[in-house]
Amino acid sequence: MLSPVTDPDGAPFWQYAGQGELRLQACADCGELRFPPRPCCPHCQSFASEWRPVKGHGRIWSYVVPHPPLLPYYAAQAPYNVVLVELIDAPRIRLVGNLVARAGAPLDSVPLDRVRIGARVQAVFSPEGLPQWVLERP
Repeated sequence: MLSPVTDPDGAPFWQYAGQGELRLQACADCGELRFPPRPCCPHCQSFASEWRPVKGHGRIWSYVVPHPPLLPYYAAQAPYNVVLVELIDAPRIRLVGNLVARAGAPLDSVPLDRVRIGARVQAVFSPEGLPQWVLERP
């Protein structure tokens, strides 16, 4: 399994994900959620931040289906989906992941004809702590 490359700003996101929690960085002064994590709030320029839990419900905003040639780790599972999910409780935030049948399922576990823009999804986490998505109504 490949692990995410972290930096000081994004490390808390991955630490929470490893615990099965979806949290986003928020400005401690104006309250705006932001992703990707960064040191300064783009709304008020404050450097104060905190990590807030979000429910993890969203809708597929867009998706792609990669085909080989890919990184060797992923090539055996191709074709598979990569979804961009717009969060319901933070509509300006979109997270990338894979739509899977259940937490930790292979990347190709959902038939490609089931992937639809606008489909309602819920965040789950792989055993390695990677955010994934499952359909709310399978």
